Amino acid sequence: MQTVRSFFFKPTPEEQKQKCNALVRKNVRALDRDIQNLKGLESKTRGLILGASKRAQRNQSQAQQAAQETRIFARELIRVRKQAARLQTSKAQLQSVQMQVNEAFSVRKIEGSIRASTGIMKDVNSLVRLPELTGTMRELSQELVKAGIIEEMVGDSLPDSELLEGEDEEAEAEVDKVLNEILKDKLPPSVQQPEVELPSAPVEEEEDQEEILAQMRGRLEALKS
Repeated sequence: MQTVRSFFFKPTPEEQKQKCNALVRKNVRALDRDIQNLKGLESKTRGLILGASKRAQRNQSQAQQAAQETRIFARELIRVRKQAARLQTSKAQLQSVQMQVNEAFSVRKIEGSIRASTGIMKDVNSLVRLPELTGTMRELSQELVKAGIIEEMVGDSLPDSELLEGEDEEAEAEVDKVLNEILKDKLPPSVQQPEVELPSAPVEEEEDQEEILAQMRGRLEALKS
């Protein structure tokens, strides 16, 4: 009966409000899952840093490679933490959208009309561009347009490369801070002293470093899955 009614009649304001709130809650749950997964990844990455540090201390022949691994893992840990912080911010922003939407429907109930909100539109536009929320946030934006709360659809999602712009090469000072936080007084000598940047490196050494980096990212991707 409800399906037949919705085919011939527009949804009531209360039905629109309920649907918008349901979509917001769905997005909040999705963010909570992603944040929880990142916490697990952070814990595993900390374990990899500790493991690489122990190898550097036990086996002098592998000390240099193990020390490089600790720095690579530290960079990945920084990225994980920044992504988690971004999702926490998005969650707070999403909950703010829910409050504003409910307020708009309350005003509509009192005044009999609804005014489009540029503030809500700006927040929704920001959230819908996140890869984690693109699908359901686009659905929410459509409902808000139908309700008259926002005036237009929002833009396309941001590519991951733009979201993480400037984070590919983490500052060495930040890496050192993470390593000191996790390893404290257990830092191997090759990690304690920052390496002096040379004008150029042999091709073989660059290839070795690229291979190590590729292996480390592969192991982290396996952890994510």
